[in-house]
Amino acid sequence: MSLTKEIKRRRTFGIISHPDAGKTTLTEKLLLFGGAIQEAGAVKSNKIKKGATSDFMEIERQRGISVATSVLAFEYEGIKINILDTPGHKDFAEDTFRTLTAVDSVIVVIDVAKGVEEQTEKLVEVCRMRNIPMIVFINKMDREGKDAFELLDEIEQKLNLRVTPLSFPIGMGYDFKGIYNIWEKNVNLFSGDSRKNIEETIEIEDVSSPELEKLVGDKAAKTLREELELVYEVYPDFNRDEYLNGELQPVFFGSALNNFGVRELLDCFVEIAPTPRPKESDTRLVKPDEKEFSGFVFKIHANMDPKHRDRLAFVKIVSGTFERNSPYLHVRHGKKLKFSSPNAFFAEKKQIVDISYPGDIVGLHDTGNFKIGDTLTEGEEMRYKGIPSFSPEHFKYINNADPMKSKQLEKGIDQLMDEGVAQLFTLELNNRKVIGTVGALQFEVIQYRLEHEYGAKCSYENLNVHKACWVEAKDPKSEEFADFKRVKAKFLAKDKRGQLVFFADSAFTLQMTQSKYPNVKLHFVSEFEKAGSSKMEAK
Repeated sequence: MSLTKEIKRRRTFGIISHPDAGKTTLTEKLLLFGGAIQEAGAVKSNKIKKGATSDFMEIERQRGISVATSVLAFEYEGIKINILDTPGHKDFAEDTFRTLTAVDSVIVVIDVAKGVEEQTEKLVEVCRMRNIPMIVFINKMDREGKDAFELLDEIEQKLNLRVTPLSFPIGMGYDFKGIYNIWEKNVNLFSGDSRKNIEETIEIEDVSSPELEKLVGDKAAKTLREELELVYEVYPDFNRDEYLNGELQPVFFGSALNNFGVRELLDCFVEIAPTPRPKESDTRLVKPDEKEFSGFVFKIHANMDPKHRDRLAFVKIVSGTFERNSPYLHVRHGKKLKFSSPNAFFAEKKQIVDISYPGDIVGLHDTGNFKIGDTLTEGEEMRYKGIPSFSPEHFKYINNADPMKSKQLEKGIDQLMDEGVAQLFTLELNNRKVIGTVGALQFEVIQYRLEHEYGAKCSYENLNVHKACWVEAKDPKSEEFADFKRVKAKFLAKDKRGQLVFFADSAFTLQMTQSKYPNVKLHFVSEFEKAGSSKMEAK
């Protein structure tokens, strides 16, 4: 099959939302349509002992939350779909931001009762910065929630999006009768029976036909007609080019738990969503249909299988074809590597693949060669850019709680940091190790995984740091920089890559430091690769 044909049938997207909006449940239901799983396991329900397919870490099963990004692939009507399910929990936002560098489009899940929540705002902002096409799915329509128009207004105002509904609810909560599919012009009636895998749809070409009353009753039919009139007047018509440029966002309504409205979403998605897109490297724009292979590592996951200490590097293929046992250049190391068993994913099930195409995600077994942001090519010297590391919000000293296991602890910390779970800093003054995380929950995850995967125990001590900033000196040999290093010696550390980091204990200290040393720049974001990095400066 030709490369162009394979690219055309690929759709790679991420699902983002605030925790609990139903993201993992939606992922499950999409897999159900792809015939990839037989019975979807609701994340929270204890009645079904089967946990959600995409949550495979023990700690996720216990908490009922997703903490690692998982990759799921399935076929639907001849289209190969790759879903990157991201953690919604804000403590793991950094993982999600990195995953967004590997998707071509996004589905944003919003809870009908809670509307737009804080985490959704942050993630949508990242998508907007990158012009990633977005589809909005308003979930949990079988519960009482906000009025549809109120929600659409909120999405426009809070998320700064321009929306156009492609389906519309008939009632809500107890009165929820179903959905009118504007995209396909049909009615999907809601039976409330979640055992039914797929609801029946009834074609209605003309909403004014008396058929509608028979289906949903007089009152609901009248309301729907009035609301649809308003929709057609107020919202722009769907335009695919605008959607692909990130200028227009289609909206769907449904209930993922009851598998309702999901098929409409999927059918439309397959039709309108972008195929793999070009990506900017430090030397040029790389297009998917180029013959030469290239890709980048956006995630590393250690110990996916606790029985085998394996690390997998997740590589998004940007151009060309990736073939098993072919030598590829690891740009940072400058050496060629071969991969005898590249994996394709289905949650925790993996299978070895011989050939993968742009848009696909392959898992490569890694013995420590890879870091997040690494580029692989067929020989070209270039690096994909734009995978940032953010300034952590929480800091603790990490201590070894079992002196007999110091080697295991060191190895464990090393691998978890490569994975991007948190960041490790070593104080210049006394070489004490400090762990910085975006959220407090990560400390628990680290402790749990060190003990269960590496047999090492650690304890923490609080450290009062307001922000960690990466230091850039205009002139490293200047008197000013020497003075900065002398005065601030107690607050300086190196990150894992050996870059100098300054720990500020308050916003005031930051301000004072900046005014005292104008030629020493402090940054809140470090790009993983220095090349062409766009840095946000500490204000």
